[in-house]
Amino acid sequence: MVGEGVLYECLLSPDVEKVLVVGRRSCGVHHSKLTEIVHKDFFDLSSIESQLAGYNSCFFCLGVSSVGMNKPEYEKMTYELTLNFAKTLAKVNSDLTFCYISGAGTDSSEKGRSHWARVKGKTENDLQKLGFKQTFLFRPGILKPTPGLNNTLGFYKWAGWLIPLIETLAPNHITSLAELGKAMIHAMHKGYDKNIIEVKDIKALSK
Repeated sequence: MVGEGVLYECLLSPDVEKVLVVGRRSCGVHHSKLTEIVHKDFFDLSSIESQLAGYNSCFFCLGVSSVGMNKPEYEKMTYELTLNFAKTLAKVNSDLTFCYISGAGTDSSEKGRSHWARVKGKTENDLQKLGFKQTFLFRPGILKPTPGLNNTLGFYKWAGWLIPLIETLAPNHITSLAELGKAMIHAMHKGYDKNIIEVKDIKALSK
């Protein structure tokens, strides 16, 4: 859902000249800006490494929920996979902006009680050590889907009526996929005075 929404904003934006999508299956989108690599094993990128050079930003939208997943598997799919991809990018082109979609409540101290938040925090912390030109860590809360896209999570289909209420009562806990995509594009082009991008920052950056 998140990757599709961010891709949609990139294809719409006049500030984005070319997009390379790397995924484990085809995104099913065809556009003059878009090139796609389908690659099954994100723990071994050697066969596609050379194709990752020449870009000025990475919007890393891949992620899994910790619900129903054991701790070692969650750490593998969240920390190890992300760092492996990022280290490969740093090797072929460190002069880029790396934007990582993390999550509200992430624990930068890595010492809190919540396992998922500690793992996300460790991922954020270690991404910042790789020497990229810029590293931005986006922490969206509830995401309002973009109408018409294919991968909207089921939760939003039956609980969408709650969104206006949340926007009224807790505006700093909800943003839209469109705002997130635009904020990532603007951070890449204009920079930002914070590395950790919370919901209120996403809204400000999207304008």
